[in-house]
Amino acid sequence: MKKLIIDVDTGVDDAQAIMVALADPDVTVLGITCCFGNTPLQNVLKNTLRVLKVCNRLDIPVFRGCGKPLLAHKRHAGDYHGKDGLGDCPDPDAPGLELLQKKKAVTAMIKLAKQNPGEVTLVATAPLTNLAVAVQLDPSFPERLKALYIMGGNTDSRGNTTVCGEFNFVADPEAAYVVLDRYTCPTYIAPWEFSCRNSLPWSFCEKWLSQKTEKAAFMKNITNFTFQKAQSAEYDKETTEGKGFNSCDTYAMAAAIDDTFITESDEVAVTVELEGTYTRGMMVLDYMKMLDKKHKAFVMKNVDLEKLKKMFMNSLK
Repeated sequence: MKKLIIDVDTGVDDAQAIMVALADPDVTVLGITCCFGNTPLQNVLKNTLRVLKVCNRLDIPVFRGCGKPLLAHKRHAGDYHGKDGLGDCPDPDAPGLELLQKKKAVTAMIKLAKQNPGEVTLVATAPLTNLAVAVQLDPSFPERLKALYIMGGNTDSRGNTTVCGEFNFVADPEAAYVVLDRYTCPTYIAPWEFSCRNSLPWSFCEKWLSQKTEKAAFMKNITNFTFQKAQSAEYDKETTEGKGFNSCDTYAMAAAIDDTFITESDEVAVTVELEGTYTRGMMVLDYMKMLDKKHKAFVMKNVDLEKLKKMFMNSLK
């Protein structure tokens, strides 16, 4: 049984990643911690509870995390996920925020890792602010983790938020720097360009959403806005080159769930640029070994898409 903590900024792809995890019988989600990102924190909290409701899993504890970056200017991704993060299709019967845990996200992360030393896999699909604060409060926190899976960063200086920067890292570059510097547990990164090259065909997405279930109806509703954006001429070349839908966060989740999902990766030391005019927030890969860092991350290059498709199909059954 895999024990997960999921750190999210619940937009459409976070919702997909959460639902994939909840559908796997060999996964236990110990808690979901929330951070600003795709949408303001209040929306992230509401969206997370909405996803758990449709999955009939409101028993999973949800924790309020950081509402702004360590130093950077706050930014969101409403142009792609909708202003509310879930396609601007509100649910009048959505769960209320009184269901949130009183304990804050960072405190909860640290406590859950202490209770399950060496057993917890942390899946981070949001800006890394909660993780950076956690290691500052408890420097031994990363040592108790089994592994860390991150969706974020980029490898080919191809941005989706700035010229050279991926959203999660650009949203809080200092936090990304701290995490990549101080988390020495096994670390796996699903970067932006990699996910673009492994998009899900539109024909599969149609089949995926055509399942006659409440979960499929929910997913079809929240993805409509994002699908239209992804299929528009504005996004085709910058994202998936017109091939299909890029559910960025779900690649990190799939890798955390199935050890065989990653078929090719580079093991390399990584860091984040904090200053450049065009490159602030860009992930730096040290192939020349000039950073003198002992800890290296596994940067995903290729995955088994058929396994991802099965996970997606099962998530809406």
